[in-house]
Amino acid sequence: MTVTGSATARFYYSMPSPCPYIEGRMERRIFVDLTGPQAVLGYDLLSEAGFRRSLGFAYRPACPGCNACVAVRIPAARFEATRQWRRVLARNADLTAEWRPAHATAEQYALFSRYQTGRHRDGEMARMDFEDYRTMIEVGAASSNVVEFRDPHGNLMAGCLVDRMASGFSAVYSFYEPEAPKRSLGSLIVLWLIEAARRENLAHVYLGYWIGESEKMAYKVRFQPLEALTREGWRPLAAATGPATPNL
Repeated sequence: MTVTGSATARFYYSMPSPCPYIEGRMERRIFVDLTGPQAVLGYDLLSEAGFRRSLGFAYRPACPGCNACVAVRIPAARFEATRQWRRVLARNADLTAEWRPAHATAEQYALFSRYQTGRHRDGEMARMDFEDYRTMIEVGAASSNVVEFRDPHGNLMAGCLVDRMASGFSAVYSFYEPEAPKRSLGSLIVLWLIEAARRENLAHVYLGYWIGESEKMAYKVRFQPLEALTREGWRPLAAATGPATPNL
């Protein structure tokens, strides 16, 4: 595969490792370095091909014998808020959102740590210290921001590292207050990004990978209409696909 620019992009394979989403399977990724003068353009093109960003690299799953990970995106202009989503917006009408530079803060890290402990205690990210968090937020952030959500008292309730591309916003990583489950803050972040994309005339909100066999990732199908990347290109992914999941 070639990325348009002054040079040909070089792709590499990772070593096999246990899949973090489906027990008993092995994960392998193909990745490419995003550094250099063509990084932003290359990232735009790679996102159209189903790649995601992690630090200064773009990657996508390349697991032998498995195609469970499916790249998905929301066409912002065609999204319609159902009664369920309107309730989420109403429950969070007291929160304010603001774009911030992609610079790590101690306040963000404190919330990130609470989120990892409350939602992903057994995951690798639960062991991240502040420098690890800073690396996640700041390395490779060529066209990135953190959107922060605060309550009327100024408390940070949620955050999301977001990449801006020519074709839309990519939600790189979200975290939120685990002690406020009734707010459905994870869903609020997605709904806010959809509206932000509309305001800026951006076509899509990229949500990463949908995995029907994983409860952690299957929730994404609830945002309709949703498009999935197939061999024939981006195609609609029906809401009935995958198991039912609790509120994000």
